[in-house]
Amino acid sequence: MYFFRKYKDRMIVISVAIILILIIGYTNKERLKLTKFEKTFGSLLTPISKVSMSIKNGVSNFFINIKDVSTLKEDNINLEIRVLELEEENLELKNVIGMSDYLKNEARLIQSSSHNFIQAQITSKEPGNWYNRFVVDKGSNHGIKNGDTVVTGFEIEQNLVQEGIVGRVIDVGPNWSKVVTIIDERNKIAFKNVRSQDGGILNGSIDGIISGYLFDSKSDVIVGDKLYTSGLGDSFIKDVYIGEVEEVIDDVEDLIKTVIIKPAINFKKLQRVMIISN
Repeated sequence: MYFFRKYKDRMIVISVAIILILIIGYTNKERLKLTKFEKTFGSLLTPISKVSMSIKNGVSNFFINIKDVSTLKEDNINLEIRVLELEEENLELKNVIGMSDYLKNEARLIQSSSHNFIQAQITSKEPGNWYNRFVVDKGSNHGIKNGDTVVTGFEIEQNLVQEGIVGRVIDVGPNWSKVVTIIDERNKIAFKNVRSQDGGILNGSIDGIISGYLFDSKSDVIVGDKLYTSGLGDSFIKDVYIGEVEEVIDDVEDLIKTVIIKPAINFKKLQRVMIISN
């Protein structure tokens, strides 16, 4: 009795555990076969379960597809952004390549010339095929003044660059300047033939042709002669290359010798210029 009282609680727990184990074993053994009611109920539930599962899978797949579409849209947007970035990089690279000759000639001209240059970018031009008048991105804040001569560098032979006359400054703002070129019909430029030292006056035209006359109708001038600015009239500084004689016309009646010039500069293709500030 003493033993039973002492271990009463433990014996109760052990007894309950043994009974539960026996019940579980018996239940599993007997439940290997389903009752008719359970079979009927299961038959009814099976189609419903299939439909339910199908709906569940469909809903799940729907949201997965939505997520996939959203991901694809995001990927497409990222690809479009990247394409735009690559196009911009490609454009910048083309600009660098296109500007390389200008920049190379500028650098060589600065090294070889005694003039003080202000480098400028053309920002706008008057309508038309020719650069007869245009605006640059430098002005009085950079030391530019009205009347300053505008040039650009061009390669006359390998690694040898020369100044070519472009025009002169006619209006100045703090950070811009307006330039009129030698092909403008309202512009006149005094020249000298470097071979014979004969001089004359040139002016532009509406069609971009530069022509002029010599002071002496008996001047010695031939096709291919090189013409430079003479400095007369203070419109342009002296000894800047203009171009070469392309045609000589003798007017015997009026006693005038006319020349047509092929300019050194391509006035249909200008991007950068250099202003001589001294």
